[in-house]
Amino acid sequence: MRVLYWDCFAGISGDMALGSLIDAGANPEELRTILARLPLEGWTLEIRDEKRCGLRGTKAEVRVTGDQPHRRLSDILDLLHAADLPDPVTETTARVFTRLAAAEARVHGIAPDRVHFHEVGAVDAIVEIVGSVVALRLLGVERVEVSPLPLGRSFVRCAHGVLPVPTPAVLELIRGFPTRPTDVEGELVTPTGAALAVTLAAAAGPIPELVIDRVGYGAGTTTFPFPNLLRAIVGQAAVTAPEAREGVVILETVLDDVNPEHYPFFLERLRNAGALDAYLTPLIMKKGRPGIKLTVLSGPDVWKSLLREIIRETGTLGVRLRHEDRVTLERKVFQVNTEYGPVRVKVALLDETVVRIKPEYEDCRTLALKYGVPVRTVTSAAERAAQERL
Repeated sequence: MRVLYWDCFAGISGDMALGSLIDAGANPEELRTILARLPLEGWTLEIRDEKRCGLRGTKAEVRVTGDQPHRRLSDILDLLHAADLPDPVTETTARVFTRLAAAEARVHGIAPDRVHFHEVGAVDAIVEIVGSVVALRLLGVERVEVSPLPLGRSFVRCAHGVLPVPTPAVLELIRGFPTRPTDVEGELVTPTGAALAVTLAAAAGPIPELVIDRVGYGAGTTTFPFPNLLRAIVGQAAVTAPEAREGVVILETVLDDVNPEHYPFFLERLRNAGALDAYLTPLIMKKGRPGIKLTVLSGPDVWKSLLREIIRETGTLGVRLRHEDRVTLERKVFQVNTEYGPVRVKVALLDETVVRIKPEYEDCRTLALKYGVPVRTVTSAAERAAQERL
């Protein structure tokens, strides 16, 4: 999976977001071609190198000529749907503006569709937001993660007058999102930048495990005593990325007085009751006595019912619990035809690459008995058929 990590060490704004993605490799000419589909007049996108405290970055500046109207949410949504944009771009951009409208509506105590966007409804903000979403698509990004957002202080002048920093709309947007305090006087996170970060981010925190192949810097406008740059880090996620993890509950108990004939029965009962897996491990207990450890792997929603099943079936006096994460590969199941008959096959994938082919044992066993051949012969035939199909 291709991941973008926005490192907001100096904050985030719409122009910084767009500049960072262009600097990371989003083709400017392809970007301009797609943006030209917007039914907007009187704007150009200027892209240039600039330095901030000795570090180079890309400045993406939308230059607007003539007066532009204040737009409501419905006006912007109509504008997006009138443009010949890819559906995912339209849908994602609409979500960004809808979230902005909800924040502004809460701050001003009005309905979302009555919000006049003022600055964020102007042409430059529309181009920055649509452009950032398009640039993500050009880079092949499938997931966005963001660092905690730095919050400055002081005041800023806008269409509503003089407002404290962070502005009320920004605070409303970033509710529930990780932040960090700073001693900086100035606006580090703008409403446009906040809306992009909180809407696009699937996670917020430290940089994930990545094989990094692109790094881009988007230059901000305000001069600070540090590099006013937004860093875009793009790479391939490791298999342990958060989207591949799931929480599980491990239930364990030690048995020394259960009839071994009963083991297969209660293992089957546990699996039928929703256990992800259940298995036995031989042990040597105190005084040299043999014992068995029962381990049950459960999803977080069914462990209580499995706990009751364990106690009822085994008579144990106690069960240990612990919560863990597990990472599983993507799996696909399909049927192949062999010279012996149809066999179901399970395929494991890592980054869309096949890493294992596993024919269904029961299917192979049935066919091996039917034709009087070794089960490994049927298994090999199924593996060959699966490889040819893949």
